[in-house]
Amino acid sequence: MQGRQFAGRRALILTDGKAGHENQSRAFARALGLDFDVVEVRFRNKLAKAASYLFDRLGIVVPCLLSWPEGLQGPMPQSPYRAVIGTGSGTFYAAKALARRIGNAKCGVVLYPRGYRLSTFDCILAPSFDGPAKLPNVVEIPANLVANDAAFYEKGVAAFRERYSGPTDRLVGVIIGGPNKCATMTVEWAKARLDEIFAANPGVQLCVTTSRRTPPDVESLVDSYPWTYKLIYSRDRFNPIPAFVQLAKRLYVTAESTGMLSEACMFGTAEVIALDNLNPGPHKFRRFVESLRSGGYVDGRRKIDLSAEFARAKGLMGL
Repeated sequence: MQGRQFAGRRALILTDGKAGHENQSRAFARALGLDFDVVEVRFRNKLAKAASYLFDRLGIVVPCLLSWPEGLQGPMPQSPYRAVIGTGSGTFYAAKALARRIGNAKCGVVLYPRGYRLSTFDCILAPSFDGPAKLPNVVEIPANLVANDAAFYEKGVAAFRERYSGPTDRLVGVIIGGPNKCATMTVEWAKARLDEIFAANPGVQLCVTTSRRTPPDVESLVDSYPWTYKLIYSRDRFNPIPAFVQLAKRLYVTAESTGMLSEACMFGTAEVIALDNLNPGPHKFRRFVESLRSGGYVDGRRKIDLSAEFARAKGLMGL
């Protein structure tokens, strides 16, 4: 953390080093109307993380379980922070411990801190697919938070137009992720989905991007189709997704890409369609997609509005 003099309302974001988690914490801080600083914290080892659940249940804060950045290791009576924010299991205990040390700071976390004492967090923004408890300090949200804003999308569209000068009045975007523990991606599955997409969208500007998780054989298949625009991630790391979200009339997103589905369901005006590559079973990815579908955000054009949820979170955080 860089040494600076701070004024006004600030939050301290604790990150576990995962970009997706940090992005959600940034989105939460911005929704609260707080400027913020970001520092990384880590449990010293797996045993320390396991012990944190027990100590938290006993109401004991043990700072030595964590590796703290310089400046956060001792008392903080002159802290400029109104809130401490964390996302993910690597930050929950640390956020609660640090907010207690600061004294007058509130503790807000994103995702569901299962296994910790829920009542001792000031605010929990919990995805509905985690089945959170109905508690006064739990604010249920239908998707992951996204820290993007209008300026982000304007910049993304401008960068895209530098690479593609064709029409975008009937743009249809396809965003292809890759396999994970709850999803598969084979050439056979991908070919069937791409054939369906091309058949269902004649005469449009079909645009595609793969990702770092897309298998090489699936990338080769994608590369063989007659796209208006294509981004093959293994060859080009440019990100056309902000332009797709802003410009597309329809967006196809592989169902395991929870972050991209969340973004597509919050921003732009596109109809969002989830390409179902999920494994059978009642896992959280399935619950996530079905929750979006039942809300009309997937297989529909309805956009997620979190203004009421953020207003409630502000009240819980004393802002």
